[in-house]
Amino acid sequence: MNCNRGTRLAKCGPILTSLLLAGCERAPSFDVVGSFFPAWLFCLAAAILLTVLARLFLKRLRAALLLPILTYPSLTAAFAFALWLTFFR
Repeated sequence: MNCNRGTRLAKCGPILTSLLLAGCERAPSFDVVGSFFPAWLFCLAAAILLTVLARLFLKRLRAALLLPILTYPSLTAAFAFALWLTFFR
């Protein structure tokens, strides 16, 4: 069998592309004054607000963070993922 990698990719490329794009049926978005905004943008904005509230709460408790430069972005990501999974499963 003398199969070239390029010919195999040319034969299987459209099939793989159709399988990868099968999940892209509809992007969750919100209509805000006639413009559509992606839902992840709202999740990120809410996550930033929740992180600010968590920071104020931790500051009130006088909790010492070891690496705040890693803690707050990680907390923002965790809040954003949780909001996305809660509302847009």
